[in-house]
Amino acid sequence: MKNNQDNYRVSLLLEGVDHLLLFGENDQFLRKIRNAFPCQITARGNKLIVSGDRDTVKKVVDLFSNIIGRIERGDILNKPDLRKMIEQVNQPTPTAKPQFIRDSKSILIPTKKGLVGAKTPMQERYLQAIRDNDIVFGIGPAGTGKTYLAMAMALFSLKKKEVDRIILTRPAVEAGESLGFLPGDLQEKIDPYLRPLYDALHDMMPIDRIPRSLQSGMIEVAPLAFMRGRTLNDSFIVLDEAQNTTLTQMKMFLTRLGYNSKAVITGDITQIDLEYKQRSGLLQIQGVLMQIPGISYIHFTDADVVRHSLVQKIIHAFGEYEAALDTNENESPIH
Repeated sequence: MKNNQDNYRVSLLLEGVDHLLLFGENDQFLRKIRNAFPCQITARGNKLIVSGDRDTVKKVVDLFSNIIGRIERGDILNKPDLRKMIEQVNQPTPTAKPQFIRDSKSILIPTKKGLVGAKTPMQERYLQAIRDNDIVFGIGPAGTGKTYLAMAMALFSLKKKEVDRIILTRPAVEAGESLGFLPGDLQEKIDPYLRPLYDALHDMMPIDRIPRSLQSGMIEVAPLAFMRGRTLNDSFIVLDEAQNTTLTQMKMFLTRLGYNSKAVITGDITQIDLEYKQRSGLLQIQGVLMQIPGISYIHFTDADVVRHSLVQKIIHAFGEYEAALDTNENESPIH
């Protein structure tokens, strides 16, 4: 005989909810949710019926309620988002993280994949800082959306005609290889360093528009060294991988800023490829500019990682490992 606990049933009304956004193309989201929870989930017209164990049904209902809330706020769900939401509702109650809810003032950026917005409170602060300040530093581990959100804001500013062009730049740091020994001409040698910026463009813009924008100069992707001697007016400039700049390079870059321009500098101080890590311009610049108004610093942590769930755990594990190494080095006796 079944326990009443196993016969628990809840019906959700789906009036006004786009079923394609809720269930995914060819019901791929619905199938993933069914596979993740040991209960019965049935979609009938404008009604979703969930039945099974009371605790499991409650988790599934909470999950669908969160998804519907995101859709109503204009967010577009993807597979990594859904995976993370499933993990969150499956966590034991005492350690479960509250779902990040945007308020009416949240910034949503239209891209070819739909609306892009903050997924964590720190990302929300980051977008607000970019909107309100002319220079913003986004510092933190990989996967926290530092560069992606900065580029989305840059494209949005260009679309709204707030700026005339976007400049995307990175330092071409030799990480174990010499540029001189790489095959090809100068551009072919440099392209691998800039490839992540091109990848982000392809993720946000229609493919046919990218070559035209690059040829017209509306969007420029170039190594940091190419910024020397220029004055960048009416521009939205993103400096990526800034942990691999020296303080001299950082000064050169920041002093390129012209009228009606905005700069976002992103980097991860745990991934410095310079020979002398302590000379990283990103490490030193805060002490130089901390007292200047109009400059904002946003520090991300592994809690803001929005890539695969294992990335967050990997970053945390490396943080503990490196902290232990530093402790052992500091405690080593001097011979």
